[in-house]
Amino acid sequence: MSAETTTPGPGANVKVLRLERGWLQDQLAGRAGMSTSMLGKIERGERPLNQGMGAVLAKAFGVTLDELLGQAPVQSGDGDRLTELRAVMRRFDLPTGEPVREDRLACDLAELFRLRGDADLSSVTHRLPGLLRRVQDHAHATDLPGDWAKVADVYSAVYWLAARHRWMTLAELAVIKQRQAAERSNPLALAVAARDEAGTFLNGGDFAGGLAVVDQAVVQAESNMKGRNRHLALGLLHLRGMTLAGRMRDKKTVERHIKGARESAAITGSDINVHGVHFGPENTITHILATRVDLRNNAEALEVGERYLRDGHTLPATRIGPLHMNIARAKLALKDRDGAVDSLAEAWDIAPQMAKVHPTSLELSRVLVSLHKRSNPKVTALAKRAGIKL
Repeated sequence: MSAETTTPGPGANVKVLRLERGWLQDQLAGRAGMSTSMLGKIERGERPLNQGMGAVLAKAFGVTLDELLGQAPVQSGDGDRLTELRAVMRRFDLPTGEPVREDRLACDLAELFRLRGDADLSSVTHRLPGLLRRVQDHAHATDLPGDWAKVADVYSAVYWLAARHRWMTLAELAVIKQRQAAERSNPLALAVAARDEAGTFLNGGDFAGGLAVVDQAVVQAESNMKGRNRHLALGLLHLRGMTLAGRMRDKKTVERHIKGARESAAITGSDINVHGVHFGPENTITHILATRVDLRNNAEALEVGERYLRDGHTLPATRIGPLHMNIARAKLALKDRDGAVDSLAEAWDIAPQMAKVHPTSLELSRVLVSLHKRSNPKVTALAKRAGIKL
């Protein structure tokens, strides 16, 4: 399946899938439980398709959410690396026996986390196969929990890369291997693995299933962990739960996870990198903002976002880029189209590789270009970046 080349974005894929099935708009709208008017606006690019509505439409089509959103294409030169990466993943329990320099391994892991933070998807893709092979070899040689934690960390990066592109077969394989490594490691690595596993449910549109994974992991962390690591684990899980509940528009569950995340963030203090993932007060704010937009509390979300940016931030591009996308969502919902263009342009400036493949970025670009009927240099520049033909 592919979107219309002139207007890439998840909403365009809805029309493609509908026409493939020979359905009229009112037939699809009836199956999805939405108005024909709403569906028409989504297809024409007059209203963005959010992932909550996307999950409903995906169910009506009999596909998963990631299939509806559409996979990002493999960039030139990345295909061979991804083939190599899959080969290394298949050989999880078959070490090469080659010696590994532990000091170099530590530097390579730190560089991977930096590139992930910078949302440098291409560089992460190119480094993953060799690094994954080395960390697996080293963990088999030592069989130490700390070295298996490193394996789990690299698989978390594989999941992150695959999820950003909606390569869900790769993402789901990654979280299986991540859990296998985490089980030989420590409870915090297991909590991160559960968070990523719940992410595959999020990407697939099974929000209730993802919440069940989170709730199970929260119970395990509360029962088996102590000290700061307990709060780090719970905080990361609550952030994922918050997002999943927001997509379901389950306000009660959202507030429960917000409360839990805030409590853990207050104890951990400033944001830190946990197994390649950030947690702390700032990242909690970015998740609250996104969830408020999902719940259509756009004015509140915008106030939270503008205050956060005004007060200064320390989070990396991989978090600040999506933050600007969600601010753009809130502005567009409040009919501030020019402001939405400015915020989306910020997301492109901060994390261009992520903006190029992120479904929210693509959908906002499609809608903003469609709605701006008059000539606008900023919209023209945005269209060029997003690959939209004017």
